[in-house]
Amino acid sequence: MDNSEPTYRIRALHTEETVTVYQAYAPGIGGPAARDGRFPVSWKRDRMTWIKPSFLWMMYRCGWGTKADQETVLAVEIRRDGFEWALRNACLSHYREGVHGSRDAWQQALRRAPARVQWDPERDLALNPLPYRSLQLGLAGEAAGRYADEWTVAITDVTPLAREIRGRVREGDRDGAARLLPEERPYPAGPELLGHLLRPDAA
Repeated sequence: MDNSEPTYRIRALHTEETVTVYQAYAPGIGGPAARDGRFPVSWKRDRMTWIKPSFLWMMYRCGWGTKADQETVLAVEIRRDGFEWALRNACLSHYREGVHGSRDAWQQALRRAPARVQWDPERDLALNPLPYRSLQLGLAGEAAGRYADEWTVAITDVTPLAREIRGRVREGDRDGAARLLPEERPYPAGPELLGHLLRPDAA
C-alpha cells in the first residue's frame, strides 16, 4: 500500500465548479437522462439514490455495465456546492463507535439526515479491493430532489468507455486501460465537510 494514501479520502474528477459522480441504470432511464441532460419522469425521487465519485467502484458495482438494470453507466457532473451541502448534512449509514455519541444518537441523526455516507474499499482495474476507502453518497428526500433539479449540470453516457477499459483489461493491456480512466484527484474536503463522518483518529 502507498503509505501516502489515507484510508479515507474523496478522490474524484472535479473542476473549480463541479464534481463528477457515477451511477448505472437500465437503458430506459439512463438513455433519456444522457440524451436530455436531466433525469426522466420515470426516475423515482422517493427512493434513495447512491452516487459514487469513483469510476472503478462504479464498475465493481455494475459489473462494467453488464448487470441487470445497470447496463447504462452515467457520468453525472454536479455542482460542488450541492455535493458539499450533501456531505455537511449526511450521516454514516452504519453506526461507528467513536463517531457517534451513542447508537441512539446515530439512529436519530440517520432519521433526520437527507444524505448517507458509506466508505467502501476502493477498487483496482481488476476490481479487486484496495486497502483504502472510497466514498458512496446516498441521497434521499430533499437531497435527491436537489440533485435532480438543482445540482446536475450535465449527464454523459460513459458505457462505451467502460466497455473499452474492460476490453483492454481482458487483453492484458493494463497500462492502456489505466490511461483511459477519468483523472480522479483528491477532493478538497477538510474536517468541516468530513469531520462528522470519520473517527477523530481516522487516517
